Amino acid sequence: MKDFGKHRFPDAHQDRENARQTPDTPQTRAPAYRLAFEDDDFLCRDELRPVRLQLELMKPELLLSEYGVESTIVLFGGARVPEPSRRAEARTETLADLSIYYEEARKFSRLMTERGQCGAGGRENVIVTGGGPGVMEAGNRGAEEAGGVSIGLNIVLPHEQAPNSYVTPDLCFNFHYFAIRKMHFLLRAKAVCIFPGGFGTMDELFETLCLIQTKKMDPIPLLLFGRAFWEKIVNWQALAEAGTIAESDLQLFRFVETAEEAIEAIDNWEDPRAAPGGARQ
Repeated sequence: MKDFGKHRFPDAHQDRENARQTPDTPQTRAPAYRLAFEDDDFLCRDELRPVRLQLELMKPELLLSEYGVESTIVLFGGARVPEPSRRAEARTETLADLSIYYEEARKFSRLMTERGQCGAGGRENVIVTGGGPGVMEAGNRGAEEAGGVSIGLNIVLPHEQAPNSYVTPDLCFNFHYFAIRKMHFLLRAKAVCIFPGGFGTMDELFETLCLIQTKKMDPIPLLLFGRAFWEKIVNWQALAEAGTIAESDLQLFRFVETAEEAIEAIDNWEDPRAAPGGARQ
């Protein structure tokens, strides 16, 4: 693939520059004359949605591969969770109390980065977050403190959202499609950690659970930080008692409270479906 561009025809970069030197005439000013890949209006047409989907799938994949990222540790969590020094600014008392998980996310990311990226070329266990504030910022921050790189998968939202300053610039991506973004979160994941959060965090949690439950994704450690929070938000046992999930599905994830407990759980994780009595479909 590296030699693909070495052929006898001008490459796209060269033709783009050549086209920019074309004399200014009514014909060359018309939208129809623009090179298709330089025509933003054309690329944003509804009919080009499949192309845009493919581009969002390919761009991060190519750049992550070229950077040498081999495996990731995913952190999902709320953008509104404050760091402890700013807990007084939290909009609710509960959010202020959840600031402990900012520190746990930061510590967890630092420890995992030290383990996975020791040496100049280490690209295992690279922390990946949504690239925003709150728990996401804590994850990227911990990786930077360990001297490693981290990934941020940002998304364009109606309100302004800039990536946090701790994401490695070369690994900071922006998305239009939630679905493609979520796919990139999981493509290289060796473990997923879910911290307290809102709709977005729950969406990411339940999609991951569904993919593992239905065997669309290989089972990996799935850790929920903060048992009290998650058991208040979701009545997990009620789902099993109602029969809408199997009792054994409750074994697909585990509750943890601290960074150290999470790392121990990852190190000792066994697929519960492979154990006696585990779910088999």
